[in-house]
Amino acid sequence: MLQQVTTIGDQILEVVKAHPDCTLEEVIHQLPEWDWLEVFLEVDRLNRKNRLRLSQSSLGLTTTLRLP
Repeated sequence: MLQQVTTIGDQILEVVKAHPDCTLEEVIHQLPEWDWLEVFLEVDRLNRKNRLRLSQSSLGLTTTLRLP
């Protein structure tokens, strides 16, 4: 029987779908099997491909993620 492999990108999108407007820190916390840098780089890639939207708080202290 084949096991379905989910990529880090799929996992990030699932977290954001389940928790709209979550922060980058919350996504990192939800995916402990991945290093924070791996999550950050994949979030950046998903953002560049318009599969994820990033927005920063007015002071730039918090980054929120949402689906487009």
